[in-house]
Amino acid sequence: MTDTIYGFAPKDKGGNAVSLEDYRGQVLLIVNTASKCGFTPQFAGLEKLYKDYQEQGLTILGFPCNQFGKQDPGSNDEIQEFCQLNYGVSFPVFGKIDVNGSNADPLFDYLKTAAPGTLGKRIKWNFTKFLINRDGEVVKRYAPTTKPEAIAADIEAVL
Repeated sequence: MTDTIYGFAPKDKGGNAVSLEDYRGQVLLIVNTASKCGFTPQFAGLEKLYKDYQEQGLTILGFPCNQFGKQDPGSNDEIQEFCQLNYGVSFPVFGKIDVNGSNADPLFDYLKTAAPGTLGKRIKWNFTKFLINRDGEVVKRYAPTTKPEAIAADIEAVL
């Protein structure tokens, strides 16, 4: 297993592989998202973090997931449109994925192993967040209840 995220290439909304090597040298916040979740308003806080720290090297990567309460049932295009229209999301939102189970995206298998949570190597719910340093290493995992603004100090520390 790799020691960094750079060996992974999740798919964008069109189904095209995007090498995370493209983000080498940046601080990343990787989040599994959903459009119809109680935590969905966190999109606004994530976008604010992105705007506040983008010029210093932060990128947020959103990964829609329909595994928790079927809270992201739309197509990739519908999800993208929802994020942009309702929350002004300008950070990259990838194609819909699974984060748990036998069909889990390999990136999330890696993240869960590198930073286990309260359920061990499982994602508890939508809006679980992983902070990645400029070397592609997982620094910290955050619960779905952790508001984006509460992560700002940790982001500043790795920027």
